[in-house]
Amino acid sequence: MNTQAFITALEKNLYKVSHFATAEEAADYLDKSLDGREIGLACSATMSEMGLADRLAVHNTVYDPAEGNSEEDFLTLSKQCLTAEIYMVSVNAAAETGEFVNLDATGNRLAGSLFGHRKVYFIVTANKVEPTLEKAIRRARNVAGPEDAKRMGLTTPCAAKGDKCYNCSAPDRICNGMAVYLRKMEGVEEAEVILIDEAMGF
Repeated sequence: MNTQAFITALEKNLYKVSHFATAEEAADYLDKSLDGREIGLACSATMSEMGLADRLAVHNTVYDPAEGNSEEDFLTLSKQCLTAEIYMVSVNAAAETGEFVNLDATGNRLAGSLFGHRKVYFIVTANKVEPTLEKAIRRARNVAGPEDAKRMGLTTPCAAKGDKCYNCSAPDRICNGMAVYLRKMEGVEEAEVILIDEAMGF
């Protein structure tokens, strides 16, 4: 990855960029930047590895659908995320040309990242960055999707074989929707990219 070229492309697309060598440094920055705020978190293996929910919840109101104990809890927390002042989401893939790609099963991750928040943070780790948008889409569908499905113990072909997307009709398919973020959305007041040089999540 050409880090400086990537940062320049992101800034051209109207994102603020904060660059960190480690996830710990990034988590420290977010912890110090947000206090007394209402924060919604997208379900994210990357943010879970960073321990963001626990750290931020000490001095913020945090809604995390991953903490739900039932489908009803998940839906309630997901809806609360949609009206939170701040929203945080990791990406399944990014292109050095300044775009992001995310997959979603229920739509809560995509909806929360597109509209209505004071600020959206996009967490981008080094392993998610590809040279082009085409390769980023391929990564989201054939790497991130299967790995996440496997982690969740689903019955999809991608989870069973772990090699690619089969565009299946399994009832627990997790890639029902895909968003390609070409530029900062006008429906979000501010968007900041947290770029981390480490590999995390899928």
